Amino acid sequence: MSQQDGVSARMASPPPSHSCSFCLQSSKTCFMNSILQCLSNTKELRDYCLQNQYLRDLNNNSRMRTALMSGTCPLGAALWVPTASLPAEFFKTQIQRYAPRFVGYNQQDAQEFLRFLLDGLHSEVNRVLVRPRASTDSLDHLPDDEKSRQMWRRYQEREDSRFSDLFVGQLKSSLTCSECGYCSTAFDPFWDLSLPIPKKGYGEVTLMDCLRLFTKEDVLDGDEKPTCCRCKARTRCTKKFSIQKFPKILVLHLKRFSEARIRSSKLTTFVNFPLKDLDLREFASQSCNHAVYNLYAVSNHSGTTMGGHYTAYCKSPVSSEWHTFNDSRVTPMSSSHVRSSDAYLLFYELASPSSRM
Repeated sequence: MSQQDGVSARMASPPPSHSCSFCLQSSKTCFMNSILQCLSNTKELRDYCLQNQYLRDLNNNSRMRTALMSGTCPLGAALWVPTASLPAEFFKTQIQRYAPRFVGYNQQDAQEFLRFLLDGLHSEVNRVLVRPRASTDSLDHLPDDEKSRQMWRRYQEREDSRFSDLFVGQLKSSLTCSECGYCSTAFDPFWDLSLPIPKKGYGEVTLMDCLRLFTKEDVLDGDEKPTCCRCKARTRCTKKFSIQKFPKILVLHLKRFSEARIRSSKLTTFVNFPLKDLDLREFASQSCNHAVYNLYAVSNHSGTTMGGHYTAYCKSPVSSEWHTFNDSRVTPMSSSHVRSSDAYLLFYELASPSSRM
């Protein structure tokens, strides 16, 4: 982000029927502002803070002693009051204390910031005050369905908050040995999914193309060969991902940045994604009746890796209208302009089954 980006901790004047416009301009941190806008338009988080529900969940055992969430968190009630002024610099100080990598004013990655921020906020309202000792008992003898349930139970025994309620899903990883045919499975929680972008000659792909590439069976050979549990030797295997448990809020990260030997590069491929009725049942690891999502926010990155800028497109949970958030500027926008080659993080919410009947 350029050094000329604006400065003010006061909320910008919101457009009609819109009441959440928070800016961290004085910090010259457009990556923060973009993510905060996307989170502030997450309806269930908005209600969680506006109704002061988070106060009963504050966990004083957290590393930051609730400093990030209480009073300075961008999801506090003042965020949705047009005349409110929030301590932007103080909030930035707290997130820097929690994650020192964000010290200073250099451009940072919005997805990394989102992960650190959600982790910090989750820890401050974690309902688990004393974490049990991690179990070392093997679950490999169990059928996959029961194994996934047990792994989810173990996760919730340690991590249980309103944030995990909304954002965490469960990913299934299957590893099949080409020698003996043995298939081992693992079930891991995820807060977002990082999707590779297929490289096609005509320069445009769909979100479904990205999801299919992410879940495509991959051959592990050569230096990548894992050790088969049955063969007790390193063998050629195939690996495949599928979604075991769908979260209420699904964050999809389009992997536009790749590291080269000397400098990173950026893919500007246009990814065509649906605003409504994203049906993900194709990627479920088991029979699933409902996995349909609607888009409500996008974090965009324009420019290059050396001089980029972040903005956000958000659909208001109050008015259902779309708006552009560009530092201190908040303007109405048409839903037809939401798709662009700048899209970097897509925020989807699970549609209620009744809404499709």
